[in-house]
Amino acid sequence: MTHLADSLHGTKMSPFFEHIITDAGESFLWRLDDYPWQRNVWNFHPEFEIHLIRKSSGVAYVGDYIGPFCPGHLAVIGGGLPHDWVTGTRPGELISNRDIVVQFDAQKIRTAAAALPEFADLEEFFARCGRGLAFRGAAAQEGAALIEAMHKPRGFARLLMFFELLHLLSTTVEYDVLSSPNFVPELNKAAVDVIQKALIYIVDNHMKAIRLRDIASLSDMSESAMSRFFLKNTGNSFTEHVTKLRLYRTCILLTETTMPITDICFGVGFTNLSNFNRNFLRQYRMTPSSYRRLAKHRRHHDKPRDGVLSGLSVFP
Repeated sequence: MTHLADSLHGTKMSPFFEHIITDAGESFLWRLDDYPWQRNVWNFHPEFEIHLIRKSSGVAYVGDYIGPFCPGHLAVIGGGLPHDWVTGTRPGELISNRDIVVQFDAQKIRTAAAALPEFADLEEFFARCGRGLAFRGAAAQEGAALIEAMHKPRGFARLLMFFELLHLLSTTVEYDVLSSPNFVPELNKAAVDVIQKALIYIVDNHMKAIRLRDIASLSDMSESAMSRFFLKNTGNSFTEHVTKLRLYRTCILLTETTMPITDICFGVGFTNLSNFNRNFLRQYRMTPSSYRRLAKHRRHHDKPRDGVLSGLSVFP
C-alpha cells in the first residue's frame, strides 16, 4: 500500500512560498529533482516554471485543475499559480531524478524587450501561462528533449537552448489550458498551510469514507467555514475534489484490471452504486462498462499511460 502522506512529509509543513535563487552568471534555473523532497508541496512563486516529469505517474494539482500525469508530462506554470505533482510512494521510497524544473523571471524578458523588441512576442504566451499549460504531441516530445539537453551546456549556449524552448512552447497549438480563469486563491502562509494539510489528508484517504468534518478538524475550523475556504482556494468543492480523485482511480482500474465494476465502485470509496454510475456518466458521458470496452479495444492500438489511453482522458 502506498502512503501519499508520507510522500508529502506527513504533517511537517514545508514553506508555502518557494524562493528561487539562480547563480549570478545565469538567467534562469535548471534543476534535477528527486521525489519526494522538501519542495514537493502545494506551493507558488513569482517565477514561471517549466516542469517535466521524467519518471513515475500520479495526480497533478495546478490551480483548480486536478488531473493525471505520467512520464513525459510537460507543463508551464505562470507566476503566482499554486501547483504540485503528487506520486504515491512507500515509506522511505525515493524516486531519483523524477523531475526537471526550469524556473525564470518573466520580468527580465519583459525588460529586455525594450532593447530587443522581438521578446515582446512572448507576452501573449506569458498571459496564457497564468492558468497553467500542459503540452502534448510533438510539442511535448520536442520540449522534453530540449530540456534534457540543457543539462550540460553552460553560458550563452544554454541560454540559446532556453530561448529555443520558449519559442517552441509559445508557438505551438499542442497544449491544454489547466486552471479556470476565475480561480483566485488566498496566497498567504496560513491559507496555504491549511490547504496543504487538507490535500494531504484527502489524497491519502479518498478511497475510504471521508467527510468534510475530517479535514475541518485538522485546522480547527467549522464545516461551513472549511467548505467556503476549500472552494475558494482549490476551485472545487470538497465533494467535487474527492469525486474527481475517485473517478481517476476508477479509470485506472477499468483499464488495467478485470475487477468487477461493483467492486471498483466500493473499492475507490463510493458507497452507492447508483451514485457511482451517475457521477461517472456525468464526467465521461459514458457508462463504466462502455469505458472499459473502449479501453480494451484501444489497448490494441495505444500504449496505456497509467490508465489513460489515446482519446480516453481520465479528466475532461
